[in-house]
Amino acid sequence: MYKVILMLTFLLATVGAGEPQAQSSDSIGIFELVSPEQAGLSADRFQRIGEFCEQSGSAALLIIREGKCVYAWGNVQTRYPTHSMRKALLNGLYGIYVDRGVIDTLATLADLNIDDISPKLSETEKQAEVRDLLASRSGVYHQAAAESESMVESRPERGSHPHGTYFYYNNWDFNVLGTIFERVTGKTVFDAFDEEFAVPLGMRHYSPKDGRYLLEEDKSVHPAYHIWMNAYDLALYGLLFQANGVWNGRQIISQDWIKASTTYRSEYIKDVGLGYGWLWYVFSEDAGLGRAFMTTGDGIHMLAVFKDLDLVVVHRVDSERKASEITFTGDNLYQLFGMVVDAVTNGQ
Repeated sequence: MYKVILMLTFLLATVGAGEPQAQSSDSIGIFELVSPEQAGLSADRFQRIGEFCEQSGSAALLIIREGKCVYAWGNVQTRYPTHSMRKALLNGLYGIYVDRGVIDTLATLADLNIDDISPKLSETEKQAEVRDLLASRSGVYHQAAAESESMVESRPERGSHPHGTYFYYNNWDFNVLGTIFERVTGKTVFDAFDEEFAVPLGMRHYSPKDGRYLLEEDKSVHPAYHIWMNAYDLALYGLLFQANGVWNGRQIISQDWIKASTTYRSEYIKDVGLGYGWLWYVFSEDAGLGRAFMTTGDGIHMLAVFKDLDLVVVHRVDSERKASEITFTGDNLYQLFGMVVDAVTNGQ
């Protein structure tokens, strides 16, 4: 497990922030707020976690164990940008509309009339299937909106890998999935998320107005779809995946889709068993975390689901602050990750 924590730095960038305030109520929305002691955990370990969050410049941390909130720190109801966590949010929408037969994961880019600005897609690139984009293995290495410097630097040459054969964390794939979803369903990502998740799960603060497109016309015709959410609403989404897609007796996402999405499909960091499924990072059994998967945003935001531990963890920072005011770093996130896992697994 500690090898995982040390190597998570490969995922994490260096931004952060926050001026948190502790939570003091006996509940947070639907979550009953219990003390670590009531949950059979060490209060001292969680006190150290809170001190670490404050010192490092975090904004919010929410820990849900067995459906109860065992720890809430900071501004858990303040909306912050999700950054790349948007991809795991889109995963759920695909699961619903694939199960309804609206979206075909075997459909090709050619079938869906997907192209881009010059240099346009080749006929070979257009053979990539929706399932390839979900796994970030399209083989289409076109410029994309909202790319980081590391994405640009590591992007393979056009035509260098056939679809389905090579994993590259590709914003073109992720952005095009948004385009495909909206064309096929006739709904915006933001409206559909509200209808399929925010309303039935009882998200208190999400609104379709919290979604914004980022279009970089000089790079691609396909915009990134950015979403602002708070820790509480993200925790509800994570809990749905923890519960195999069932909410209040209703199967919102199929268990088969969740299993397929969180299956280790592509190797990312071999030494620690970290890989990629469909729009989720996935830990292998060798990582020592049981069945676990997560999504990160800008290297500092995190939604993690540990199914065997019955644990959902959400971490947020105020990443809209001025760069000079940001103190939370990627190193801080993987340290926090380790502290939380240690507190839950060894803190009794």
